[in-house]
Amino acid sequence: MTQTGTPAASTFFADDFTKPDGRALTLYGLSPIEVTSEIPSPGGSEAVDARPEMRWHPLRSEWVIYAAHRMGRTFLPPPEYNPLAPTSDPTNPTELPRGRYDMAVFDNRFPSLSLNAPQPPEVAGTAPRPGTGKCEVVVFSQDASGTLGVLPAENIELLLHIWADRTARLEQTGVIKSVLAFENRGVEVGVTLHHPHGQLYAYDHVPPVQARMLESVQAYQEDMGRPWLPDFVAAEREAGLRIVHDAGEALSVVPPFARYTFETWVLPARAASRLSDLSQPETAAFACVLKDALMRLDALFNVRMPYLLTLHQAPLDGEYPEFPLHIEIYPYLRSPGKLKYLAGTEQGAGEFANDNFPERAAADLRALELV
Repeated sequence: MTQTGTPAASTFFADDFTKPDGRALTLYGLSPIEVTSEIPSPGGSEAVDARPEMRWHPLRSEWVIYAAHRMGRTFLPPPEYNPLAPTSDPTNPTELPRGRYDMAVFDNRFPSLSLNAPQPPEVAGTAPRPGTGKCEVVVFSQDASGTLGVLPAENIELLLHIWADRTARLEQTGVIKSVLAFENRGVEVGVTLHHPHGQLYAYDHVPPVQARMLESVQAYQEDMGRPWLPDFVAAEREAGLRIVHDAGEALSVVPPFARYTFETWVLPARAASRLSDLSQPETAAFACVLKDALMRLDALFNVRMPYLLTLHQAPLDGEYPEFPLHIEIYPYLRSPGKLKYLAGTEQGAGEFANDNFPERAAADLRALELV
């Protein structure tokens, strides 16, 4: 049993286990963890032969990941078999044991990246290399029917600590240079398991989006002599048009440059580059604002809003205090029955078309009364 936390962070509990197929499992809780069954694995002791590779795209100057073994992953299983629920029948094991814990993290059985990826064969026209990295699954609750937004604020705060803990652990490998935590919710965005969960992708390089963010904020820092994030927060507070919820030490906003309708960002009020930079009160405020943002998106059309949620933290290959810690939530529903698809201009040119001004979207979200 590991009790973790610092004077600046709430105490939480974590226990590490090894699955029969060799994958790692960590159980997290707000109280001491109790496991009442064997540690399971859907494939027993047989591990998936993961051989991810990466190939260089010469025209986009970016890596493309290939993981053919993922063609055999579990896809929208029947309700009676939920691989992310605690095992109820030992002859049909899932990923999680029975017991008392709040959240769980385990190595993805079908990873897109692996710390043990072998060298791929040569391919004419590109430069292949091993798909080195790590993919983890984060299960938000033992309850399959819930959502991240309906969890108590203290559980969402626990998730923030888990994301920070996983980032620190992955940094300690000495291989990982960037960690992306995200949640895909809804079949509209390609979800293959309905149980509330997210993922962590850990890269041995800094991906294009994070590299561009870093380049932009470094240029702002050089020009202005101060980080971008506090200036952005101050400008949004002064404008008073696009803030959805302001909790003092954290806030949510529909950014003035939103690419998606009802796109919502959750930010700390001061400069911070990682979740581990936040004090306990700041982490608690961040969790409350995130919960509020998710509940508002669901209340907007009285449907479970499909979305992609991404957590952006500074790369791990150096110290980047100017990098703006924040969460971006991209809804895929613009109005009842109308989905947002990435079409010609987004996919072909990389320029987004938005059907609604951020000011109107923020006003609609603010007007909602949450119960």
